[in-house]
Amino acid sequence: MVNCKFDIAFMLTIDVLTLFPELISTPLSQSIMGRAADKGLINVRAHQLRDWAHDKHHRTDDYLCGGGQGMLMKCEPIFEAIEQLRRENTRVILMTPQGRVFNQSVARELAAPCLTEGADVHYIVLCGHYEGVDQRVIDNLVDLELSIGDYILTNGAIAAVVVIDAVARLLPGALGDARSSEEESFSNGLLEAPAYTKPNVFRDMPVPEVFLSGNHKAMAEWRFEQSLQRTRTNRPDLYEAWAAAHPEHFAPKKKKKKPTPLTHYKPRPGQQTPPENN
Repeated sequence: MVNCKFDIAFMLTIDVLTLFPELISTPLSQSIMGRAADKGLINVRAHQLRDWAHDKHHRTDDYLCGGGQGMLMKCEPIFEAIEQLRRENTRVILMTPQGRVFNQSVARELAAPCLTEGADVHYIVLCGHYEGVDQRVIDNLVDLELSIGDYILTNGAIAAVVVIDAVARLLPGALGDARSSEEESFSNGLLEAPAYTKPNVFRDMPVPEVFLSGNHKAMAEWRFEQSLQRTRTNRPDLYEAWAAAHPEHFAPKKKKKKPTPLTHYKPRPGQQTPPENN
């Protein structure tokens, strides 16, 4: 486990079971993930599943019962590995095309337990391969099945890296600026607005004038409208979901009535007339 150099209130440990540990360890040791590990925020351990296969060839797969194309991952090494690594608070996640579609909302769900003071969060991520895993693994060991999209990858290790990275960047202290994860795409159900940097004019292409105005309210309004437009164009599914959840945004805005000026004063019966100002 990484030596903690910072005062942190949680630790996220992820054990990954895969036939290709290098696909996990290499990308997750770089950039933001590498710095998060150095801070002691997360500890990712990639395990070779074949280490729990005890036959001569360390086989982790076999032919399908009843026949069919391809090979299926066997029960024995998976059960043994998870039973050895599992703790009392462990959740087992299986990367599979048949799983719940992973998105930013799911990433927040997986990161949420780390926000509890003194939390010791542990996930085991099982990477599918070949034609998947024996159903008895799913029925008896798996708590959550996840898919990163409607397409097929060579193996689940690639998908596992995506999930771990998305969760890790939500951990307090993982990013340099805590606002970064709050302002990214999907954080509010919409895609992120276009962004610009210097120079203000490049090859006769200027940045929008609103960014040169110094009016932060106007800039925030511009970003929001651009975010809506980009989402409607690129992800109509997200736009429709957001619109359904925020009908007030599309309701006609009521104009504020100007107060009627007091031109004369009429006292109620029995009330004295106020003195005139000299």
